[in-house]
Amino acid sequence: MNQEPEKPMVLVALLLAAFMINLDTTIVNVALPTLVRELHASTVQLEWIVDAYNLMFAAFVLAAGNLGDRLGRKGVLLAGLLVFGAASFAGGLGNSPGELIAARAVMGLGAALIFPATLSLLTNVFTERRERARAIGLWGASTGVGIAVGPIIGGWLLERFSWSSVFFALVPFAAVAAVLVAFAVPTSRDPEAPPADRPGLVLSTAAMAALIYTIIEAPNRGWAAGLSLAGFALAGVLLATFIAWERRVREPLLDIRLFRNLRFSAASGAVTITFFSLMGFIFVITLYFQFLKGYGPLSTGVRLLPVAVLTGITSVLGTRLAVRRGTKLVVASGMVCLAIGLAWASTSSTSTSYLTIAASMVFIGSGIGLTSAPATESIMGAVSAAKAGVGSAVNDATRITGATLGVAVIGSIYASIYASRLADSLPAAVPGSIADSAQRSVGTAFGIAARLDATGRPRLAQGLHEAASNAFFDGFQIAVLVAVAITLVGAVAAAIVIPSQPPEVACEPIEISGPQVSPQRP
Repeated sequence: MNQEPEKPMVLVALLLAAFMINLDTTIVNVALPTLVRELHASTVQLEWIVDAYNLMFAAFVLAAGNLGDRLGRKGVLLAGLLVFGAASFAGGLGNSPGELIAARAVMGLGAALIFPATLSLLTNVFTERRERARAIGLWGASTGVGIAVGPIIGGWLLERFSWSSVFFALVPFAAVAAVLVAFAVPTSRDPEAPPADRPGLVLSTAAMAALIYTIIEAPNRGWAAGLSLAGFALAGVLLATFIAWERRVREPLLDIRLFRNLRFSAASGAVTITFFSLMGFIFVITLYFQFLKGYGPLSTGVRLLPVAVLTGITSVLGTRLAVRRGTKLVVASGMVCLAIGLAWASTSSTSTSYLTIAASMVFIGSGIGLTSAPATESIMGAVSAAKAGVGSAVNDATRITGATLGVAVIGSIYASIYASRLADSLPAAVPGSIADSAQRSVGTAFGIAARLDATGRPRLAQGLHEAASNAFFDGFQIAVLVAVAITLVGAVAAAIVIPSQPPEVACEPIEISGPQVSPQRP
């Protein structure tokens, strides 16, 4: 006899898996200074310990979403949890930067299998629009909170245990999520799924890999360097070839016609811009807290809580408002709220109180929740239940692309302005070799200033410290204001092109095994 699944348990299982994936995007970051001291990791190796995860996630997420649609989303989710948990455990046992980079790459592959499956399963269990919107709101809250509390959990672990604890800590999350998924979540798949579109899989994976790899490397090589331009050109050619192939093949991996639906394409753009601004802001505000305010890793993470809390609250509120008032109004308002918070934060200085910064982060967190969760609900409402895996994968790809671009672009703008302004304002008595080192980062400059002061050169130390501080705030302000401008452009576009409400969608068949749920979609 078929039974309705226990929806609260289904929701808990899927939210835990989604939370874990987003927790991992930031929990490792706070361990990077420790890896320099204990594993002698270089700057390039540190970057790849973070970016190997993003690269593999982005490259395989669309293929993983399609795999779930064809073979069964529950099985793909369980496989992803197994891969992710095993790679996390291996990372904790690593003894070299190379081993950590390899572990992080495999963790990214596991995340690509997990993340689209959570959202596609969720939308196939919660089928009525109001309950689906509420569930997606909670899913959006779990992802935003996961990103924000990663530094808090990571900092707490590092104060009590070794760096390997940030890897081992993820294993219980994966294990508990796997048990809950195995016993509580029904599986679903597209009953009319065609054979795999292998050329489409290869082209989409190669295009995303080329794009994300080039974005990651561009800040070091230079955005206008030959290799960077070649990388973007290769990604463009692969993407164009993928689109051309998908338009002509009988059973495509991704129905390109979906992008004609503005509830899908415009909402995807809003998600990309939102995560671009969020991750770019977190990158520079973390530098501000640790170097200009002198907070430790745990203290820095705790001070990001306003973003996490407000993202969680407004994700749920935002999807409810979108159902009642329309997606257009909520998403556009959310992006304006985000821009206000970023603009306020850009005025920060060394003397700015934390309460003032926290107030700006209330706007930022509210903007993230009001934008990303309703936009995700719009994306998932635009695809059929049978194609939910690919729809979810596109949503995830926009998030990771926006996040990677945010760190790369905002980080590059900050770094270039910081180095330029510092070079123009350094005291003439600072030797050339010291000046070159100071231009690498504000943390390096402050460290040099401290050493100069300790060796009996206090005036030179003070001059270097003041010059580095002023250069930091020049770079910080301009970089954040760039995010403000991009977010405001996104808000205007959302207000113009995102439809307020979805049209009526005909029901499509979907095969569900285990506890049965209705496939009806409003």
